[in-house]
Amino acid sequence: MDNNIKSPWPGPAGMIPVTSGRADDANVYNRSYLDSIHVEMRVIDAVEPSLKTIIFGEEFDSPIMMPAFSHLNKVLKNGKKPMLEYAKAARDLRTVNWVGMEPDEEYAEIAAEGARTVRIIKPFADHEMILDQIRFAIEHGAIAVGVDIDHVPGTNGRYDIVDGLPLGPVLLSDLKEYVKAAGNTPFIAKGVLSVQDALKCKDAGCAGIVISHHHGRIPFGVAPLMVLPKIKAALAGSGISLFVDCGIDTGYDAYKALALGADAVSVGRGILKPLLQEGAEGVKETVGKMNEQLSELMMYTCVKDTRSYDASVLYL
Repeated sequence: MDNNIKSPWPGPAGMIPVTSGRADDANVYNRSYLDSIHVEMRVIDAVEPSLKTIIFGEEFDSPIMMPAFSHLNKVLKNGKKPMLEYAKAARDLRTVNWVGMEPDEEYAEIAAEGARTVRIIKPFADHEMILDQIRFAIEHGAIAVGVDIDHVPGTNGRYDIVDGLPLGPVLLSDLKEYVKAAGNTPFIAKGVLSVQDALKCKDAGCAGIVISHHHGRIPFGVAPLMVLPKIKAALAGSGISLFVDCGIDTGYDAYKALALGADAVSVGRGILKPLLQEGAEGVKETVGKMNEQLSELMMYTCVKDTRSYDASVLYL
């Protein structure tokens, strides 16, 4: 991230980080890798597909979910609250909404919009804060809770500090404690980018992981879709849900992630401009188009539903 680069987004400098575009920018490689994956055509016997998706035992209309944005209510000055707007879009699209670092009162307001919501919590050095936010999310009907396991280092090589709150390490023993605290609510580790961490998440009892580099937090980070098949193989039979984000900007990107083994994907910056300009309606239009693209490519490859993907259609 480089806050010295002119941002295309409204709001205070650094509120929505802008990546550098240099060789160490993991987003550059991620975009290149996504675009390098080609798809063969299998159209005989193809039918119009269903996008219905089961996530943690509940049915949704699409595997394309909202992202774990944070702080966006601080961006605009026109009275609109972007965090509420994309929650409304998730509700109307009948997909899962994810929420990042927000104080309890704002999380409660977001959850009240009615979308099924996942709360992702920062790895605060104060573990009681994490446990309190887990409890609060569950009390407000979260479909799942989780921790950003990748948001530990800052760019100064020390534990990061966000909004004046110090972050700390995420130990395997910590993950086990958070899973236990979540009880019957699924717990998710967000920011897994290796088989090693995926297996530790399995050991901790996580119900899901997000394969992600958090929009380029790690310099020279591997593309999530490159490591996804290895993680899927390592977790085969575990029942752990595999989610993917980073650079999922079109339905075609979503297709590639789903074909490689993701259960669902989150679209982040792909909805940011319409969200900030048009609110919920802009998000619904954008994700609606992504769903059309996903369905189109499913038809071109004889995939009838979200349980029928075949990775052999992809040329890596």
